[in-house]
Amino acid sequence: MEDRVKRREFFLLVSCIWLPMLVLGGTGNATISSLSSPRVVNFGALFTVNSVIGSSVKPAVLAAVDHVNADSTVLNGTKLNVILQDTNCSGFIGTVDALQLMEKEVVAAVGPQSSGIAHYPYFLRTVTNDYFQMYAIADLVDYYGWKEVIAIFVDDDNGRNGISVLGDALAKKRAKISYKAAFPPGANTSDIDDLLVNVNLMETRVYIVHVNPDTGLSFFSKAKNLGMMSSGYVWIATDWLPSVLDSSNSVNKDTMDLIQGVVALRHHTPDSDKKKAFASRWKNLKGKKTSSFNSYALYAYDTVWLVARALDLFFKDGGNVTFSDDPNLRDTNGNSLNLSSLRVFDQGQKLLQILVGMNFTGLTGQIQFDPEKNLIRPAYDVLNVVGTGLRTIGYWSNYSGLSVITPEILYTKPANTSTSNQHLYNAIWPGETIKRPRGWVFPNNGKPLRIAVPFRVTFEEFVKKDKGPSGVKGYCIDVFEAAIDLLAYPVPHVYILYGNGKRNPSFNSIVDDVAQNKYDAAVGDVSITTNRTRIVDFTQPYMESGLVVVAPVKEIKSSPWAFLRPFTVQMWCVTGAFFLFVGFVVWILEHRMNPEFRGPPRQQLVTVFWFSFSTMFFAHRQNTLSTLGRCVLIFWLFVVLIINSSYTASLTSILTVQKLSSGITGIDSLISSPDPIGVQDGSFAYNYLIEELHIPKSRLRIIKSEDEYVSTLQNGPQGGGVAAIVDELPYVELFLSNNKCIFRTVGQEFTKSGWGFAFQRDSPLAVDLSTAILQLSENGELQRIHDKWLSTNGCSSQNNQVDDTRLSLKSFWGLYVICGGACAVALIVFFCRVYCQFLRYAPEIEEPEISEPESARSSRGTFRSHSFKDLIGFVDKREAEIKEILKRKNSDNKKQMSYNSDVQPSSPA
Repeated sequence: MEDRVKRREFFLLVSCIWLPMLVLGGTGNATISSLSSPRVVNFGALFTVNSVIGSSVKPAVLAAVDHVNADSTVLNGTKLNVILQDTNCSGFIGTVDALQLMEKEVVAAVGPQSSGIAHYPYFLRTVTNDYFQMYAIADLVDYYGWKEVIAIFVDDDNGRNGISVLGDALAKKRAKISYKAAFPPGANTSDIDDLLVNVNLMETRVYIVHVNPDTGLSFFSKAKNLGMMSSGYVWIATDWLPSVLDSSNSVNKDTMDLIQGVVALRHHTPDSDKKKAFASRWKNLKGKKTSSFNSYALYAYDTVWLVARALDLFFKDGGNVTFSDDPNLRDTNGNSLNLSSLRVFDQGQKLLQILVGMNFTGLTGQIQFDPEKNLIRPAYDVLNVVGTGLRTIGYWSNYSGLSVITPEILYTKPANTSTSNQHLYNAIWPGETIKRPRGWVFPNNGKPLRIAVPFRVTFEEFVKKDKGPSGVKGYCIDVFEAAIDLLAYPVPHVYILYGNGKRNPSFNSIVDDVAQNKYDAAVGDVSITTNRTRIVDFTQPYMESGLVVVAPVKEIKSSPWAFLRPFTVQMWCVTGAFFLFVGFVVWILEHRMNPEFRGPPRQQLVTVFWFSFSTMFFAHRQNTLSTLGRCVLIFWLFVVLIINSSYTASLTSILTVQKLSSGITGIDSLISSPDPIGVQDGSFAYNYLIEELHIPKSRLRIIKSEDEYVSTLQNGPQGGGVAAIVDELPYVELFLSNNKCIFRTVGQEFTKSGWGFAFQRDSPLAVDLSTAILQLSENGELQRIHDKWLSTNGCSSQNNQVDDTRLSLKSFWGLYVICGGACAVALIVFFCRVYCQFLRYAPEIEEPEISEPESARSSRGTFRSHSFKDLIGFVDKREAEIKEILKRKNSDNKKQMSYNSDVQPSSPA
């Protein structure tokens, strides 16, 4: 790739430095020598003096030589002597002139006007490489969203190589040169007319003009006469056009009228005091033919100074200007050439190394070279011809792409060439419009758009053969025609049926044929899939689609036990257990203080059951008195409320919605089963099931008609049919409607896609029709077409299984955990409180047989005997009775303590 780029760097340029061939050092005999700082050093200049570029370059070179020779800080008294050679726009003459310069002992040469003359190894480019200009044009094309351009260029090395690089640059932007319109150098008026007439018949309206600046304006004159400078056309010129306009004494109104709306590129040179001073001195320069100059004058001026500064360092480093005869020049047969007059600069290699390493600021900005010997930081002004002048609408640099900010400012920031960072001011296009031209039209060569239409056998409502003028009709055709009518331009087209009419065609084959240019587009029920989008462009989907499963179903009749179906068996068991559990917990918490929860054991058992199940209807008669009991009841009543509501909703659904059952519940159960699967003939579902879901081909059955749809589903796997059919949703909805909804889709739609119109890659029609389809959707026309062709009596797309409406424990276990936790906490608090009371209530057990001193009993403490029977008996007592006993016992203890204090003997005296 690198070698190919190098081969394509020979573009139109000026102000280049080249050193004669074989400057490899002293291989010959030195015949002339000089001191390290000679009095005069010769260097050459090659360009066409009377050309647009040469008229600016010559005075700039002469002025630079004068300024160098007048500057005592450079070359230390050594004078530069320039030897001018006029190449007369001829490569042959330029080559001869280059050889003549070698005879005159030049250390370097400035020029030539075309690098095709300078096919030498020591070639240093001191003007921005046109390689970057072509990438700037590619960024412009991409910025405005165009995908195809026509390149108009001179058929020479400069033109061919430049357009070749442009093609590579556009390819990186997913754009291309649709046609290369080349004309020979010096083409006459008739040749240019024929070329323009030819390109005007094509659909592309974006033209890249890369021609000679001396004849370029006459090219636009012909385009103007052919009406090609009007609205809808786009003209992008390379730097030749600004070179012409910048260097002209004055541009008359008629000339400017020829190029109104043209966008062009010009070498960017930053504004500076040096540049302004040069512009003010221009009118006094010798040899000038025009009152103004183009950017090549600035590059030429800087090139002379580059030579001078490099020679200054060369001499300071001990370099000598010596020349030698070269005995190694041979012809193609190996014979020595008698070119004794050619003189070779012995230390050219050293001078070249100094030149490549130079770094200073000139009129064009920073002069520094990269490893490819190109100027660093290439940049261009993006210009728009408006009125009587050029208007800057932005800049381009390889550092940040397109921007309205000058490159000098962007160089101080991080590099950013992202798409979102590309900006330009609005351009005024031919026809004096600021609306971006579409960049293409249908060609005027009478060739209509070739549209492939699937010749369907099933579901002909979408598209079918017709005896009318178009030959086809249907839902898809009406949508396409409605979208075409919304375009601002006519689209001549012809429909071509694809298939034999005996079975549905392969839609993959249709798309492949469009990609291979057998057809321009495909219109019909073509699904947008990933693989297809890799080879063609689709419009915005006009119909939503996706794969679903259709299975045979049977109605389930209601039974006397339908009221049990809302809950699963597990749910019924857990719910019943919780009713009893909560009733028992409330009985424990209320038994000691609530008379309604006391009585004989049989009565209490009945109370527990009654209270438990009466909460289901919020009809419990017993009041809760304890705080803990009320807390538990609040939690439980909330759970009951949720369960009642859910049960009611589920039962309503079961009794009012038609119940259907099928052995297949969705794509997962279909994959896991060994039963055959039906697929519509020609559908992408066949490959999808095999490649994506890894279903064996042996399980798939091709369904070729709607009658076969019905029979295979009704027969089932046991009768030679299929367990289910996998097809796209639009077909399925139409099928169910046509068959009175005796089948159902099961499970969910397991792919998401849509139907669109397929076009060849980068076709602008795909974009415009996408916008039209969105308009049809917004104004309701798309729905109207749908209602015209497709039945509005839809079926329920989802099979409502009984199991789908049954409520299981997994939906309520959180409620039960909360309620159970509240009961557990309440019981723990209750039993802790009861046990503390029991410890205070239990009497002391004294031993009467053995009398012990009071002091011994006191020291041993009291012993309480707590049996489980005593505890149960204590729990069964009424709360009020327990409180009364504890109150009385506390009073007795206080009296006993008072008595003991009164009878205590006094201490001996």
